[in-house]
Amino acid sequence: MGSSEPLQTSVAGFLDDVSAATPAPGAGAVAALVVALGAALAEMAARLSPGEEDALAAAQVLRARAAPLGRADAEAYEEFLAVRRRGDDDRAARDRTVAVPLEIAECASEAAALAARLAVRGNPSLRGEAMAAALAASAGAAIACTLVSINLPDGPDERLDRARALAAAAAEHAAVAQSPRPA
Repeated sequence: MGSSEPLQTSVAGFLDDVSAATPAPGAGAVAALVVALGAALAEMAARLSPGEEDALAAAQVLRARAAPLGRADAEAYEEFLAVRRRGDDDRAARDRTVAVPLEIAECASEAAALAARLAVRGNPSLRGEAMAAALAASAGAAIACTLVSINLPDGPDERLDRARALAAAAAEHAAVAQSPRPA
C-alpha cells in the first residue's frame, strides 16, 4: 500500500499514493472515498435542513462505514497478490476482493438514496450539495460494481447480480436528485 493511511493523509498525499507505481491504493480506495465524501455532503445538507435529524444520523453512519473501506480494499488486494505469489489457494483472498467493493456499493446505494431524499425535501439552499452527494455515491457504486465484476472468477455469481442492482439503484437515486424539485 502507499505510504499513508487514506483517512490520515492530505488530499495531495492520497493523490500521490493512488498515482504511485504500487498496486494499492487504487480504484477501491477511490470508490470508498468518493462514497464517504458523498455521505459527508449528505450530512452537511441534512445538518442544515430543519427536521432532517434522522437523515443526519443516517449520513453520519454511512460516512463512518464507507471511509475505512478504502484501506480494507487495499489490504484485501495486497493479500490476494501475496497469496498468488506464494502459489497458495486464492479463493478466500479473492472472495475478500469481492466482499469489500460489494460493501462499498451497499454504502453507496444507501447514500445515494439519502441524498436524493435531501435534494427533494431538504433545505433548498443545500440542494446542490445533496445532488452532488447523490452523484458521488452513484459514481462510487459504479466503480465498486466494476471491481466486483473484475475480481470474480468467470461464471454467474449472485454477488455480481447484487453489485449491479446496487449500482443501478444508486444511479436511479442520482437521477431523482437531479430532477426538477417539485414546487
